[in-house]
Amino acid sequence: MPRSVDVARLAGVSQKTVSRVFNDEPYVSADVRQRVLDAAEQLGYRLNNAARALASGRTRSIGVVSLGTALYGPASLLMGIERAARNTGYAIRVVNTVEGDPAGAAGAVDSLLDQGVDGIVISEPIDEGPASLRVDVPVLVFGAPPAFVAPTVVTAGIDSRLMARMATEHLLDLGHTTVHHIAGPQRWYDARDRMEGWRAALAARGLDAPPVVEGDWSAASGYTVGRELASDNNVTAVFAANDDMAIGLVRALVEAGRRVPDDVSVVGFDDIPVAAYVNPPLTTVRQLFDAVAEDGLNLLVHAIEKPQDPLPPAADLPVDLIIRASTAPPPPRTTPARGRRQPLA
Repeated sequence: MPRSVDVARLAGVSQKTVSRVFNDEPYVSADVRQRVLDAAEQLGYRLNNAARALASGRTRSIGVVSLGTALYGPASLLMGIERAARNTGYAIRVVNTVEGDPAGAAGAVDSLLDQGVDGIVISEPIDEGPASLRVDVPVLVFGAPPAFVAPTVVTAGIDSRLMARMATEHLLDLGHTTVHHIAGPQRWYDARDRMEGWRAALAARGLDAPPVVEGDWSAASGYTVGRELASDNNVTAVFAANDDMAIGLVRALVEAGRRVPDDVSVVGFDDIPVAAYVNPPLTTVRQLFDAVAEDGLNLLVHAIEKPQDPLPPAADLPVDLIIRASTAPPPPRTTPARGRRQPLA
């Protein structure tokens, strides 16, 4: 196997310069850096992370706590974290939690700390109750997990309340006098945030929020709730907390003879791949999982490698409302026909 000394000889530089290049240290010119990288590629040289860990006192690994689920949101964020980590030079070690596990995130964090990770990512979307965890490495948080005592706690992500408010305002701007909401299970932080955003949008227009109906993120729960909503002719607009429930809702409405969007407009959340291909194509809020993961990982690596420096500002990520054919202005109100006036004799 080629060694760093071989790369140095081919590139015409010192072994220390090769080390500086692969550790991304300053004071290396662009020309020298490129010569070293070209030589490494030509020789097939790969940085020995085990030796690097011994020299630096770091394992070059990041632990990730993630709910073990196939649901689109958590699974997509985990994939985004894994993709983003490839550009950081750190390996990822994932510990999945199970909903209802009494150890929860605390047990997962302890397991990762035992493995000597340099930082921890918390992608745990469920409230497991009050807890306070003490760790000695930087922590990146997606969502709102239990409290941490850590050298640095980094937060990342786009506010679900803002996205839910945008979805609700879209329906109000179309002329609907109110918006009903199918919420996610309230143990989930995102479900609470989306409900809060919906309520805030209605309150800003001076509107009272209709009663909330709760699903479990599945299309089946959206269908069940939809059968109830379909029987109320006053329902003309519904914001569902995820796309699966919105799709189940649409089917229930259509089966009940309520046309979408002619009679009832529907907005989802996430922009799952199938959302553009259901009938009608679903208006929804798009989550930028890859961009959120990349921004968060970059901040965490900064906190690991430059603990004395202030964190750079988080990226200003856009909120994307994807308007498709499932939303439209409300149907015109019908008024009782008046009797025709009879002519005088």
